[in-house]
Amino acid sequence: MTNPELQSKAINTLRFLSADGVQKANSGHPGLPMGAAVMAYTVWTRHLRHNPRNPKWMGRDRFILSGGHGSMLLYSLLHLTGYDLPLEQLQSFRQWGSITPGHPEYGLTPGVELTTGPLGQGLSSGVGMAIAATHLAATFNKPGHELIDSYIYAIVTDGDLMEGVASEAASLAGHLSLGRLIYLYDDNKISIDGSTDLAFTEDRAKRFEAYGWHIQRVEDGNDVEAIDMAIKAAKTDPRPSLILCRTTIGYGAPNRQGTQKAHGEPLGDEELNAAKDNLGWPKEPRFFIPEDVLGFYRKAVDRGRELEADWKLRREAYARLFPDLGAELTRRLSGKLPDGWEAAIPTFPADPKGMATRAASGKVINAIAAKLPELLGGSADLAPSNNTKIDGTPAFQKDTPAGRNFHFGVREHAMGSILNGMSVFGGLIPYGATFLVFADYMRPAVRLAALSHYPSIFIFTHDSVGLGEDGPTHQPIEHLVSLRLIPNLVVLRPADANETAQAWKVAISRRDGPTVLALTRQNVPTLETPALVEKGAYVLKDFGDPEVILMASGSEVSLILEAAQKLADEGRGVRVVSFPSWELFEKQDQAYRESVLPKNIQKRLAVEAGATLGWERYATSVIGIDRYGASAPAKIIFEKLGFSVENVVAKAKEL
Repeated sequence: MTNPELQSKAINTLRFLSADGVQKANSGHPGLPMGAAVMAYTVWTRHLRHNPRNPKWMGRDRFILSGGHGSMLLYSLLHLTGYDLPLEQLQSFRQWGSITPGHPEYGLTPGVELTTGPLGQGLSSGVGMAIAATHLAATFNKPGHELIDSYIYAIVTDGDLMEGVASEAASLAGHLSLGRLIYLYDDNKISIDGSTDLAFTEDRAKRFEAYGWHIQRVEDGNDVEAIDMAIKAAKTDPRPSLILCRTTIGYGAPNRQGTQKAHGEPLGDEELNAAKDNLGWPKEPRFFIPEDVLGFYRKAVDRGRELEADWKLRREAYARLFPDLGAELTRRLSGKLPDGWEAAIPTFPADPKGMATRAASGKVINAIAAKLPELLGGSADLAPSNNTKIDGTPAFQKDTPAGRNFHFGVREHAMGSILNGMSVFGGLIPYGATFLVFADYMRPAVRLAALSHYPSIFIFTHDSVGLGEDGPTHQPIEHLVSLRLIPNLVVLRPADANETAQAWKVAISRRDGPTVLALTRQNVPTLETPALVEKGAYVLKDFGDPEVILMASGSEVSLILEAAQKLADEGRGVRVVSFPSWELFEKQDQAYRESVLPKNIQKRLAVEAGATLGWERYATSVIGIDRYGASAPAKIIFEKLGFSVENVVAKAKEL
C-alpha cells in the first residue's frame, strides 16, 4: 500500500507535468490530465500489466486514452514509468520533430497503443482489441495455460460518448459480452461549449446498461480506493464495464476548474502558479519530478520485466504441452505468414462471361482461409452481397468466440474502427466489407488506419453505377478518388477474377498500412493475360505499334480491350493498360513506369466509372462520371453515361 503522502505527490506529478507541458507549448488541453489523473494513476499503478522496456510484449494489457486531446497525461505516464520517452520530449510537446504530438500517434511514441484524437475512435478500436483478445484466447488458451488474458483499459470522455461511432461500437461490444473491456468515463460534465447540459442530458449509465454493459458509479473521481474497487469488480463481471467517475476538469486550478476554460487552452502562468499553490506544489522548477515519486513510478520497469519473464516461462511450458499450437502462436505473434500460403491463391480460366469481382473475392477468401487461420472478418450486414463468409467456421459470438465470421451489423463506422483495433492487437489479419458508397460512413477509421500504418483490409463492393437499379443514393461516384487521396492507403480496383486474386495477395502481404479492394456487383469477363497487380499498372495487350494508350481500372478494362480491338481492326496501333492501383504504380521505378506509359505516346485515354479527378496525371483525356448516376439497369446506365465501345473508340480517335 502506497503511503498517502507519496500517492498524493505521484498524482500531482501527473497533473503538473501535463499542465507544464501545455504551458510551455502555449497550446494544448490541461483540463483532462488534471481532472483524470487519479483514474490514470489507479489503472497504471494497481492494475495495468505492461513492460516499459518492451512495449510490444504480447502478454500486456492495453491502455487507451480515447480522449486523445489529453495526451500530456499519457506522455507523463510513459515517461514516469520508464518508457523510452525522455523528459526533453515532454518539454517539446506539440513541437516540430518531437514524438509528443498534440494527440497520441501509434508507431511514433513508445507505449502508445492506438492513435486517438478524433473522438470515439479510441473507444471503438478498443472494442476491436477486446475482440482480438477474446478470439485468440478461444483459439489458443487451454485450462491452466491462459496465455492470452489481456484487459483493455481506456479513459473515455463526454465527447467520445457523444460520437455516433461510440454508440455503434458499444452496442456491438455489449452484444458480444466483451468482458475484457474496462472503460473509465471521465464524467466531468464539461464540453468546449460549456456544460454538457447544453446538448448531452441522457442517462449515460442507463444507455450503456441497455447495451448490455456492467455499470458502476464512482461519485468522487479523486478517490483512488473507490476506483480501485470498481476496477476489481469489473474484472469479475463477464460483460464489458463502464465506470462513471465524477471528476472536475482542470482540478486544482482555482479560477478555471469545472469550466470550459480549463479544456483547450493553457492555464496561463498566473493560474498555473495558483493551481500549484492550491495543491501544495512548488511553482519552480517547471516539469518538477520528486525523486521519491520517480522511484515509485519506475518500479514499473522491474515489475514489467518480471511479468514478461513469467509469461515467457508459461509460454515455454505451453509449447512443450501443445507443440503445434505453440508453434502456430509463435508464428502469428511474429507476424510471419505461413510458408507457401500463396500457393492457395486460385487462378481462373479465361471466360467471356466471367464473374463479378465480389464473387471472385469470396472464392479467394475461402481458398486461402485454410492456409491463413489468422484471416477473419465479415460485413456490415451485407455478407451475402459482399461475399465475405468463410465456409466451415461459425460466426464470432459470445458463445463461439473462436468463430472467424463477423456480423458487424449496420455499423460501418464502428466496423472500420474495430478492424483497426484487431489489426494492431496482433496475431490476426482482419477484413471488413460494405458497399463502396458507404466508405463515407467509415472514412475517419480508414484515414486513421492509413495515418497509423494499421494493416486493416477494407472491402468495398458494388463499386460503380454498375450496381444499377438501386440508383444514385447507392452508386459511388467520387469515392474512388477520395480514397486515393488518403496517404499510405493502397486502393485496388481489380479488372477480373485473376486480378482480384492477386489483389488479395497484395493486401495480405502488405503489413505497413491498410488496403482497399473495390469490387464489382456485375459480372466481368475473366481475361487471358496474367495479372501484374503488384505493379499497380501493366501492359495488358499491345495491338500493333501503339500510337494511343487506353487505360482503365476494374470493370472498364474489358470495355477498353474491346474498343482497342475495334480500333486495331481499323488499322490503328493501340496499347491497353490495366490500372488497378495508382499507389502501387507510383512506387515503381521510373523505368518501369515509362515502359508502361512511354513519354513519346501522348495520346492517352483513361476510362473509369467514377469521378475523373486525378487521371490527368496519366491521361490526356478521360471518360468518367462527374455527376450522380441514375436508377436503371446497369447496361443502360453505362451506355447513357458514355461507357460503350462506340464512345471509347470515338474519343480515342479525337485524341
